[in-house]
Amino acid sequence: MTGEPGVTRSLRSVDREWLSIPVALLVAGLVAVYAPVAGDMARMLAITLFCIVLWVASPFDPWLTGLIGVGLIGVGFSTDLALVGFRSPATWLVLLGILLGEAIGQSGLASVVERRAIDVLPRGAATDATVAYRYLLVALSAAALGLVVLVPSSLVRVLILGPILISVGGSFSERRPGLGLFLGPLFVTYYAGTGVLTGSLANIIITGLLEANAGVSIGWVEWAVWLGPVMGVGRAVAITAIAYVLYRPRPDTTIDLDGEPADEDAAAADVRRMLLYMLLGVAIWATDAIHGLHPLYGALVVSVLAFAPRIGVVSPESVSDGDFSIVFFLGAIFAIAEGLRRTEFTDLAARAILESLPGDASLLLVLPAVILAAMALAFLMEGLAVASVLTPVLVSFAESAGLPLVPVAMIEAVALNTYFLPYQSAVLVGILGLNYVGSRELIKMATLCSLATLLVLMPVQVAIFVVAF
Repeated sequence: MTGEPGVTRSLRSVDREWLSIPVALLVAGLVAVYAPVAGDMARMLAITLFCIVLWVASPFDPWLTGLIGVGLIGVGFSTDLALVGFRSPATWLVLLGILLGEAIGQSGLASVVERRAIDVLPRGAATDATVAYRYLLVALSAAALGLVVLVPSSLVRVLILGPILISVGGSFSERRPGLGLFLGPLFVTYYAGTGVLTGSLANIIITGLLEANAGVSIGWVEWAVWLGPVMGVGRAVAITAIAYVLYRPRPDTTIDLDGEPADEDAAAADVRRMLLYMLLGVAIWATDAIHGLHPLYGALVVSVLAFAPRIGVVSPESVSDGDFSIVFFLGAIFAIAEGLRRTEFTDLAARAILESLPGDASLLLVLPAVILAAMALAFLMEGLAVASVLTPVLVSFAESAGLPLVPVAMIEAVALNTYFLPYQSAVLVGILGLNYVGSRELIKMATLCSLATLLVLMPVQVAIFVVAF
């Protein structure tokens, strides 16, 4: 007797997921024995690929794979290397972002923003879910693009917007448009950050290393002129279109604009205080060029104020409502990146890719090679770590080949903001940490946005550089 079709399919899916565990062990074993590298480098690469297979197949939650990875690195190398990710500022920024999300939601600020966004809907949208979705998606994506200029850290932008977008999406009778209103603006504020020098930490790392290694500096305006139109505005438009096509409401979807409003009189003080604290955080993030503090300090100030007794907007006991298991995922990502760097695998891989090019290669040939090198390394380590490893190699190569450094550095920045899988980026991990979408939905959106960048926008950007330089 056969079971129900849905149950059978579900069991088969589970079987395939668990089959990934012996596959991961087999891949790791083959790499450890037969890889064209030896010793610590082969061992680190085996651990990396073991974790990657499990993160992609997802037989269990990503944080558990991360915890296993941390243990393997500790046994195979050292406790210091295994725990290096837990000392990373980005890890603490994600944890503080989870607290920010709790405070923004419980204070009523997210609900107030939701009501304000709904109040200005055009005529007809109040009864037509498709019209409302289209309007809200465009408006929120435009706001997400504007936030790129105000808040330097893409991870901070995601953590600010996330709770608000979840609240707005709750007005629809089905989850589908809510996913679009969540993922669309978040990917806009993340991916479009490439078009603004201060919009992505990878941009800052690359330009800093470029100046340190070659004495070449790129100004804020110069960066915006070259990358802003295509990789800023163009990318935002492409992502918004993808989110609309993927998640537009079904014909029977309804929108409830008359939901139970928050008691704004009772909550007004909390909302005002939370808004004030958030503006203080934005001021700290926007002036990082003056004080030089990492973005985590802005999040730290806001979190302390929001949870402090008497002046806070959330009771300190509410900290237990946050899911902090994502820290093990982040810890493993950064430990793997540092392990590959210490064993010099990343430097070896980058040079191997670039040395395959002829010495007199033109810019038209080199720029795609830079994209390939950056994206290949980003499948093995977190993107920001790739920037710190790859940029000095690219500078040396470009100088020896007599190529202009500005387009090479900028195209590297674009490639290092084009991801497919969550483990490649702390920002994608931060989106998962908001506990609204699963890894598969996130991978689908990331893949489509990245393919649009690589197949449509990247050729345009490369053509601009080739013609101009």
